[in-house]
Amino acid sequence: MAPTSGPTTSTTSPLSDELEAWLAGPDTRTLGALIDVFGERSFALLFVVLLGVPALPIPTGGATHVFEVIAFLLALQLIAGRHEIWLPARWRALDLDGPRRRRLVAGLLRLVRFLERFSRPRLPFLFRGRVGRVAFGLLVIAGTAAAFVAPPFTGLDTLPALAVVLLSLAVLLEDALVAAAGLLVGAAGVALEVALASAAVGAVGQLL
Repeated sequence: MAPTSGPTTSTTSPLSDELEAWLAGPDTRTLGALIDVFGERSFALLFVVLLGVPALPIPTGGATHVFEVIAFLLALQLIAGRHEIWLPARWRALDLDGPRRRRLVAGLLRLVRFLERFSRPRLPFLFRGRVGRVAFGLLVIAGTAAAFVAPPFTGLDTLPALAVVLLSLAVLLEDALVAAAGLLVGAAGVALEVALASAAVGAVGQLL
């Protein structure tokens, strides 16, 4: 499922250390800067950053739709086999250094450190090669779409978005166990949306 043709994890230092060094560095902290620094790993990293907001257990009221649209575009590029991310200049300039966004990135950094304590490469071949790229991209599209169509102010976008975050971290860590957790969370989120939608349709039908 990896967005690269080879290993996605660093052979020199943990991913969390690289992220922390980038956040503490003197350079600008925008989406474009992240892409420039992390290269092909930026696909998975951007999915973590973009879907991290709707993954928070709070109603977003549809305010995160722009993040989901960007994630959808990135997933299409991944499926198409691109190794370099293309984003419009306006989106590349999105600042990650504001107080709220910096707290979000710091929270995601803590999540990465937590997973690194227990994670290790499990079935790493699943995360490499063309088939893995396409599978990862399709799963991101599925999770992003489920988050996008969730009714505003319901919090139903949380589980699908969290599934994309976990799948992306699984790619970066090359850990099939983390990927399985992401798939389970995503399936639960979709099932919850379908169940509530069916209940709503049934209620409307009874009123009519």
